Parts: sequence; structure tokens; C-alpha cells
Amino acid sequence: PAAMAVQVPLWHHYLQALRSRAASRAQEHQRAEDVVLTLLERAHALDPRFLVDYSRDLEAFQFALRSSEGPLDVEVPLWVDAEALVIEEVGAAEAGGGLGCCRLGLPQEAAGLERWKAGDVFEASLEGSARSCGHIVPSKVLRVLKDLLVAAVVYCKHHRLIAPGSLSVDSLREEQLGLSLRVSSGWRTLHFNVVPVVRRRLRVPALEGARLVPGFPEGALRGIARQEAALVPASAELWRVSTDYLLTRLLGALGSLPGHRLDSLSILDRVNHESWRDGGRSPGLTFSHLKMVLLWAAALFPAPEDWAELQGAVYRPLVVLLCCLATKNLPHFLHPEWNLLQDPGLDLGALYQRVERFASQPEAALRIHATHLGRSPPPRVGSGLRALLQLPAGEPAYWATAYFDVLLDKFQAFNIRDEQRVSAMQSVFLKTKALGAEDR
Repeated sequence: PAAMAVQVPLWHHYLQALRSRAASRAQEHQRAEDVVLTLLERAHALDPRFLVDYSRDLEAFQFALRSSEGPLDVEVPLWVDAEALVIEEVGAAEAGGGLGCCRLGLPQEAAGLERWKAGDVFEASLEGSARSCGHIVPSKVLRVLKDLLVAAVVYCKHHRLIAPGSLSVDSLREEQLGLSLRVSSGWRTLHFNVVPVVRRRLRVPALEGARLVPGFPEGALRGIARQEAALVPASAELWRVSTDYLLTRLLGALGSLPGHRLDSLSILDRVNHESWRDGGRSPGLTFSHLKMVLLWAAALFPAPEDWAELQGAVYRPLVVLLCCLATKNLPHFLHPEWNLLQDPGLDLGALYQRVERFASQPEAALRIHATHLGRSPPPRVGSGLRALLQLPAGEPAYWATAYFDVLLDKFQAFNIRDEQRVSAMQSVFLKTKALGAEDR
């Protein structure tokens, strides 16, 4: 249709504008990261228990996809034999509703772990335990790391190892179970979240059957399944499992496939920052939320033709996101029992309205400057869509490709010719016809 011919260049023009900033963003990230690594090298020299992780390629790759200015995580591995530690899992009540929380205990016979029995990071167990003599305490570890970084800032500035004005001791603050560090890089200030981590091999059942996960390169998944997960601070006393590294590796695997998977993430992150979050001034979805949505979309839409055309590629994660907002549940990709939309600061109703408005008439949000002003095509959908989107809440079987194909058809973004898939989509549509009658 003529309207479609007008829309497609708009999507590509928007993507090209995002890509044009990639080189300068990469340079800004590199300069800021060099400052952080210099500080961490000095911290390691002062206390060898804290290591420097130089394998930061994945963080740079992820930063290049983003438009949002949220904090960038910097993991500081602890020099400890993680396999020798005692993992003491705690219940949800003790964890305050946290997910995958535990204590890190030192075994009674702690050979090679003596340095972690120092009082600045260790707390002896008051109750006798056959398994551990005490615990490595996250709040104490953070306090030591903060003191080390303050000393490192002073040392590096005095010896002119970092550029004048790039950071100050005042920029180092303890917040949200990490250390907030703001580094000036050119005209931009980048916000890093420095987090101590204990890396340990943990079971991730979702990846153990990696060959069964559609939409991802099988060989890459097998390699990711062998990677270590990280334990990061969850509270003053508890640690929790973080799968951020594994998720970013999965994202990198998608980048090895032809098509617009990662382009769709970049576009939605930009729209989220500028439109749904009002230029970052309003709370709302994060890059991590959108990354999780894309991983689900990649599994639900494994066919290469789903990602061959840019507009259609954006609508794949978009319909998944709408469904998650309508049902108030975004399952973690590796632990589907975890709901990532439980933050009380998220107004899911308002977010849903903004995302649906974009899905119905995306053109206004894709206009970068005044030359793009023009008449928008009519809305793609009418009323009654939300009832259709809420179906998976009552019947999880709807969380399948055929159901999301119905949603794509609603938004005029179903461009698949495979007869079996069309038939499956039509079958689901017939089941939902009463709900969708107002939209047709």
C-alpha cells in the first residue's frame, strides 16, 4: 500500500540517525571506561582481594545499542575460590521478596580462604553450623571497596593518571547496593554502577536444553550455558544471583544472525527514552526490560523472515511488550517464574497506554526533526485490543507464536507466507474472534 511505502523510509531514516551517533558514543564510553579501569587497577594494588575485569567488550557492545542514559554496570570480581564457598539459600520472606537470594558461607576448614576471614569483610556465625563458620557480608565488602576507590581517586589525581575534571571523590556514592561513580567523558557524564561479584558456576535449566530454544544459534547457546553466573549484593546481609552477563551474551548471539533484531531494540530504547519516559524525566521501562522483551521475541519468532524487514522487526518485540504490560507480567527469560514488572514505581497502566499509542500510530515518535512533519496514517487498531492482550494471564498456552501472530495481524505487521503458520494464526484468531470483533 502507498501508506506503507511512506512509512518504511521513515523507520530506516530513524535507524540511520541512531547509527550516526554510534562512533562518538563508543569513543565516549572508551574514555570513561579507561578512567574506571585505572581506578580499579589502583584498588587492586592496594587490596588484591578485588580484581580488575578487562573483558568489557560486551558492555561496550550493549552501550552502543542504547540511547537511554541509565547506569552502566562494572563488575569487580572477588579473588576467592567460589566453588569452595557454602551457598546458603534463604526463603522469599527472609529475602524481602528478593529472587535467588543466599548467604555466602566460609566452610569450617577454610583452606585458602583465610584472607576472607578478616573482620572487614567477614562476620562469624553466632550459631554453630556444621557447614560454615561465618559469612562474607555484602555491606562490609562494599564499604571496603568504597574506601579503596576513594584512595584510588586521590592517588590517580595526584599522579596525573586521570584527566583533570574527569571525576571527583564527591561523585562516588553508595546507592542501590553498588557504588555510583560519575565520570566526565567529553561533554557527556557517564554513570557507572560499580558492583562486587562472586562468579560461580550455577545451574541455569533454561540453557541446559539450549538446543531446544528456537531463534538462537545452537552452538552459541551451548557456549553460554557453560559460563559462570554472578552473585551480587541483594541487601546488607544477602547476595543474589545475577544473570546479566548471560543475558548480554544471548543478546550478542542474536547480533550474529542476519536481520533487524538488535536494530529493533535500539529503536524501542530510543522511543522509550524520548517518548514513553519523556526524555528520561519520568520513571518507566529500562533498557534491561526491553532487552528481556527482545529475547522472548527472538524465541517466539525464530524464522529469519520475521526479522528481514525493519518495521516488522520492531513490531515483534512490541507486541510481546504490550502483552506483558497488559498482563502485568514480564517473565525473566532464564527464570520464567520471576516477574520483572513488580517494581512499585512502575505505573503499568500509564505505560501500557503510551506503548499502545505508539504501536497504533508510530509515525509521530519517529520524527527526528521538523522536515518529517506530515499527515500520519490512521490508527492501526481500534478499541478492544487490551482484552485480547490479556489472554495469556488466564491461559499460559496463548504464550506462543500463533497468538502473537494474531497481534501482529491486528497491527498490520504480519508479513509471513508460510502456510502452516498462517493456518495456526487463523486457528487462534477464531478462538479469539469474539474478543477481537471490535477491532476488525
